[in-house]
Amino acid sequence: MKVDNAVIMAAGTSSRFAPLSYERHKAMTVVRGEVLIERQIEQLQAAGIPEIYLITGYKAEQFDYLESKYRVRLLHNPDYLTRNNNSSIWAARNVLGNSYVCSSDNYFTVNPFRAEVNHAYYAAEYAEGTTDEWCMTEDAEGNISTVTIGGEKSWYMLGHTFWSREFSERFLSILEAEYDLPETAGKLWESIFMAHLDILKMKIEKYAPGVIYEFDTLDELRGFDESYRTDTRSVFLKTAASRLGVREEDITHITSLKSDKTEAIGFSFDCGDKRYSWLYDTGVLEEFPRRRP
Repeated sequence: MKVDNAVIMAAGTSSRFAPLSYERHKAMTVVRGEVLIERQIEQLQAAGIPEIYLITGYKAEQFDYLESKYRVRLLHNPDYLTRNNNSSIWAARNVLGNSYVCSSDNYFTVNPFRAEVNHAYYAAEYAEGTTDEWCMTEDAEGNISTVTIGGEKSWYMLGHTFWSREFSERFLSILEAEYDLPETAGKLWESIFMAHLDILKMKIEKYAPGVIYEFDTLDELRGFDESYRTDTRSVFLKTAASRLGVREEDITHITSLKSDKTEAIGFSFDCGDKRYSWLYDTGVLEEFPRRRP
């Protein structure tokens, strides 16, 4: 199948990447000297993909320059704050065909894209031990037959996907029927896929370790780009380090603080044997009442 286009989802807030994602969109993170989203666009273009659509939402204005620099097309997802990434698929419903569907924050050490693809697939890496990732098994025909959250010695979802025209049409038909159901709003598109494996045929595209990277947290990014140990590129973390009289690399295990489990209001972190919180609006830095065990 000749690839029609690529759809890159960049609407989400990436709260686990706090506080960097509060200051700039995660896709704008510079990794080993390259902006994540720019590297992926360049890899798609190098593979001969004719059209690239970027689904925006959170901090959408930061992506505007890409239209002129790379001639990508921007599609806005108005529901990015109230729905999970199924709303980005819905925002792209008029362009999905033989399409790559990608996340904006993946880093590929080699170009995984091709102008022609044989079948719909989800990229995967093999877990030798246990993992909390979404693990897949395949049937005799090589199609994904089960998906479970967590497992061991299993291929797990990591990176991009390719949707055939048939897969796109079937998935969009299901999504249209289920979109307005209250329980659908919070679902990943993968959750909808999991519930309809009998008619949504997709194979596992298997990759060796070290090809696809995804950085959910600053700690994970530091493991790949060591420059972030001493320079987080974050005003919040630089200020926190200065107030505490420590180095940026002494601040670890950062997690987002949310109001009503939705809106990010700050972040917490470890420093030495203590844990602290920082509130975005007030700039208040406080020590948690209990020391870490």
